Amino acid sequence: MGTGNWSQVIEFIILGFPHFQGVQIYLFFLLLSIYLTTILGNLLIFLVVYLDSRLHTPMYRFVSILSFLELGYTAATIPKMLANLLSEKKTISFSGCLLQIYFFHSLGATECYLLTAMAYDRYLAICRPLHYPTLMTQSLCIKIAIGCWLGGLAGPVVEISLVSRLPFCGPNHIQHIFCDFPPVLSLACTDTSVNVLVDFIINSCKILATFLLILSSYLQIIRTVLKIPSAAGKKKAFSTCASHLTVVLIFYGSILFMYVRLKKSYSLDYDRALAVVYSVITPFLNPFIYSLRNKEIKEALKRQLMRTGILR
Repeated sequence: MGTGNWSQVIEFIILGFPHFQGVQIYLFFLLLSIYLTTILGNLLIFLVVYLDSRLHTPMYRFVSILSFLELGYTAATIPKMLANLLSEKKTISFSGCLLQIYFFHSLGATECYLLTAMAYDRYLAICRPLHYPTLMTQSLCIKIAIGCWLGGLAGPVVEISLVSRLPFCGPNHIQHIFCDFPPVLSLACTDTSVNVLVDFIINSCKILATFLLILSSYLQIIRTVLKIPSAAGKKKAFSTCASHLTVVLIFYGSILFMYVRLKKSYSLDYDRALAVVYSVITPFLNPFIYSLRNKEIKEALKRQLMRTGILR
């Protein structure tokens, strides 16, 4: 392919939800309500942990960082999805598409690393309770969080660089709800087997490695909890992990099927459904699953509301 054809496609058309053309306005209001709830829920958790000194522990600092992360993670895709639901011209520039892919994948990778750090925190708290305060210090917590962010932001650089060099000469219809590697690669006018292989290797290392680390942490936790003699002690130990484990299963359950595969051919509706789960549903559920059901979070929220005079 000559370089003269490389610049023919300067924008893509995101098809979104082609089977719901007659109800786009209803989908818009549904997605808007979910997005606003996601923003308010995660922002509320972040502010409550930040303002309440009783929650300045490693576990809740990780929770607040996760909530802050979800704000950026959803902002990478949902606003454009909302705009496309109202617009007949569902276009995005080539550079805008690459930026969307970069931020979506970098923040997604950051979430993988952060969920792994949270599992390690629970492992130390349950399996090594006497050493926990000296092992998981505030300083280490901050260093781990910074490492998660740096690792996530650096993650998709190689993949983005490879995609940016591909020739795209038409068609330019992205069969997905937002820009992502698999549907964009399918539009290239050249062989993308190298891109698919690199994408598979990076995702396998990033997703599978973190998932296995989380799994190993929970296996150690289960072994320790089963040794606790009292039923109340077992229940208390498991209750500190249940919410995190639920988030892990929902998030990893969808991204494993989406990104850890070599074949380029895939069911479009199947991938759209998976994309909705990990890009919309999981961030929406996180405040409810992980934090708002937590007794200490609810008590801290009540204290803040009483302090501001909203609740008496």
